[in-house]
Amino acid sequence: MAGTVKYMSPEWRDEAEKRLKSELTPEKMKHITTSMCCIYQNCPDGKQRYYFVKTENGSLVEISIGDQEPPKAEFILTADYETFAKLTRGELSGRAALMRRKLTLNGNLIKALKLSTIADRMNKVLSAISTEY
Repeated sequence: MAGTVKYMSPEWRDEAEKRLKSELTPEKMKHITTSMCCIYQNCPDGKQRYYFVKTENGSLVEISIGDQEPPKAEFILTADYETFAKLTRGELSGRAALMRRKLTLNGNLIKALKLSTIADRMNKVLSAISTEY
């Protein structure tokens, strides 16, 4: 990747997919099958956006972003753009964001807390992308 990409742009999505697939093995992902859709509110351009990730047996099978109707997911997390930016930069853990009510969760809280370490592992990979927030 050359240079810096804009957060939540198609270029950022492509780089995120490439890095997540190459750096996170099914073992590191604990062979989970799940889907998560993050709803970004108050984006800098005034729109609402989503970031969707789906895994099967620990392998990333889909990653998408958009400003249309978000895909259905096992977990739906809603927060301000800046909260998700902090998560992606690794400045805030998923568990802390949930417990401090920085995120609104639709889905099983107990399972979400168990999976929060995997989400943090994904965010650690994403934090290495040279990104303009």
